[in-house]
Amino acid sequence: MSSRPTNPAATTVTVIPGVDEQLQARVADGMAAVSARLLQVVDHEDPFIAEASGHLAAAGGKRFRPLLTLLASEVGTGWNAEVVEAAVGVELTHLASLYHDDVMDEADLRRGVPSANARYGNSTAILVGDLLFGTASAVVADLGPEAVKIQAQTFVRLCAGQIRDDLQTASQSGHGAALAGDAQDAAAVSAYLDILADKTGALIATAARYGGLFGGCDDATVVTLTNYGEKLGVVFQLADDLLDVSSGAGTSGKTPGTDLREGKATLPVLYARTSADPADARLLELTRGPISDPTELDEALGLLRAHPAMDQALDHTRRVALDARALLDGLPEGPAVQALRSLVDGVALRAS
Repeated sequence: MSSRPTNPAATTVTVIPGVDEQLQARVADGMAAVSARLLQVVDHEDPFIAEASGHLAAAGGKRFRPLLTLLASEVGTGWNAEVVEAAVGVELTHLASLYHDDVMDEADLRRGVPSANARYGNSTAILVGDLLFGTASAVVADLGPEAVKIQAQTFVRLCAGQIRDDLQTASQSGHGAALAGDAQDAAAVSAYLDILADKTGALIATAARYGGLFGGCDDATVVTLTNYGEKLGVVFQLADDLLDVSSGAGTSGKTPGTDLREGKATLPVLYARTSADPADARLLELTRGPISDPTELDEALGLLRAHPAMDQALDHTRRVALDARALLDGLPEGPAVQALRSLVDGVALRAS
């Protein structure tokens, strides 16, 4: 095998404010186990493949999905070797999707480092993404047929959500100004939220489901955790959409304005399109399709950042976060449930 150095960022653990110290310590130990196992399974006998496969894993990131798997397991009997393997499988699936996303988005940055496509080229990035999907399947296969079926169903939803996202982007391109104030706007918002449930919510739901399933929770609790995870995933993506507008590359670790550059109408844009104010004509014109001119992209970002649609999108994000919180009310109180509440609060606050 190759002898690549481990990047300290890869073992960074997200700290959840107000969480029981003993739980925090257990989760930190679990995250260390996940990170060590992740770097092990992305390694390869071919040095180039090992480097390309481990490129984003070594860059670190939030490790949000494995964290959720570990926390969900603590609602039951706590994390164990199977929970760690499930968390690794989920993170590998997520990493694989990022390689493909960056090719589609023509992104330059990911997690504060050059994106895989920028560093290795589109073809290699796509193939490495495929390789990581295969690796995730191999890891999950050792957990039994139910885990394999969950993984397959999740992958189908993830891909279906991305396909519908691309179709919605294509169908709306060139029609932004014409849709303003039209009833189609409400339908577009609803369709977009459905897309997020598949594109992002499905995998985060599986992260929570695996934690409950392999952490010894009963069937009803696993269902609750799964539903919570899907809502949490929608909050996560809505917050990311807002950050794509509001933050710079130095804070987000990604190229700002990627969605606008690609012509994707995320929730702030969809809300802006409901405006009948003539003063918004320029914003609607700029956001009706892809923006290739850097000057126009900066102009669109400035106009959207100052638009009330940003507050509307933030309010919607907070409402979904409250829905996710409410799903936990039926679970027995304890440090893990409180941590899950704090987690969704923290995700929503990212967009503030």
